[in-house]
Amino acid sequence: IAFGNFLVSKSTKKTFPITSKVGATCAGLVADMQILTLQIAALAKIRKMELKRDVPPNTVAKMMSNMMYERRFFPLLTQVIVGGVVDKPMMYTLDPLGSVLPDEYAAVGTGAEMALGVLDPQFKPNMTQEEAIDLAKRAVRSAALRDSASGDGLDILVITKDGTKEFTDKIN
Repeated sequence: IAFGNFLVSKSTKKTFPITSKVGATCAGLVADMQILTLQIAALAKIRKMELKRDVPPNTVAKMMSNMMYERRFFPLLTQVIVGGVVDKPMMYTLDPLGSVLPDEYAAVGTGAEMALGVLDPQFKPNMTQEEAIDLAKRAVRSAALRDSASGDGLDILVITKDGTKEFTDKIN
């Protein structure tokens, strides 16, 4: 977390499990993302009880989009990536006003251009979990080395049809 040029914390977690099969990450104000994910997780639990099945990532992304758009005059200053697996793997990016874009891969934040420079040529559909994690590490490392606002840690949230697992790694 940064306040201007002052680095407040290097250990702030920026991955957010929302359901057992859907999670999110963000760039921007972590407090805004914490509030957003708490509210969306509660709404997703209610929706799961109504549907009597797991809530898919596109539904979670749409709920987030609606909530972010409702706050457009006092926006949540966060860019979001939502992903998960219910019937099939899905990923979406959202801007602070709630625009939803489906993606196969994504990067947000000040280091997004550097990360996408690694992701664009090296991403391929149907990667193994290990290949995807390694590519994500290389993309974030590239961003962190070139962008002083990107931090020096990596939070990873792996989502499979069997559930989620989180771990943290150092960039260097």
